[in-house]
Amino acid sequence: MAEKINQQAHPFAQVNKQPRSDEESGTLTSDQELKRKKRIKLAIYIAAFAVFQTIVILVFALTVMRVKTPKVRLGTAVTFQNFKTGTQASPSFDLSFTTQVGVKNSNFGPYKFDSTIATFMYEGVTVGQVTIPKGKAGLRSTKKVTVTANVNSNALQSTASLGSELGAGVLTLNSQAKLSGKVELMFVMKKKKSAEMNCTMTIEVSTKAVQSMNCE
Repeated sequence: MAEKINQQAHPFAQVNKQPRSDEESGTLTSDQELKRKKRIKLAIYIAAFAVFQTIVILVFALTVMRVKTPKVRLGTAVTFQNFKTGTQASPSFDLSFTTQVGVKNSNFGPYKFDSTIATFMYEGVTVGQVTIPKGKAGLRSTKKVTVTANVNSNALQSTASLGSELGAGVLTLNSQAKLSGKVELMFVMKKKKSAEMNCTMTIEVSTKAVQSMNCE
């Protein structure tokens, strides 16, 4: 009698103890499998993003943050204001000309350089100098500075080679300069960089024009 009363008082107890059907078990298994696939997919996305971010950082470090040495070149557009040369028998020269010095900056930040002296030489002997004023070459651009130079043969101890050149109708001058400055990256990083110019200019005497310009 007591057992019957207990069964009537808790009619759902026996129902809850009934085992789950195959359909319910299959649904739970399917949900678990779906969650597992989602977790795997999320892990793949996170890993792919991490790899992508690493590649971006490497490319950024190898390109943007890599500091290259700027290049300094003497321009080929030379305008002569004064052009006097002697003969093979009495060799000499006295020239005045205007040209441009180009400072090429390939970096992703400006290159600020100090004032310096460009020296013109004939066979290693200084025959003239010109000042390159301080300036700034913008990121991935070329700064052109106009200069006027006066060169003459007064300092030459020997003019034998000069006589041979003038006899051939040419005059060869070498120009050298060294710029000292800093490359600025991301407005915070500054790195010192020196740029050197070494150009050889061949002038054709008869036409009073630059025949060739070779820079190293």
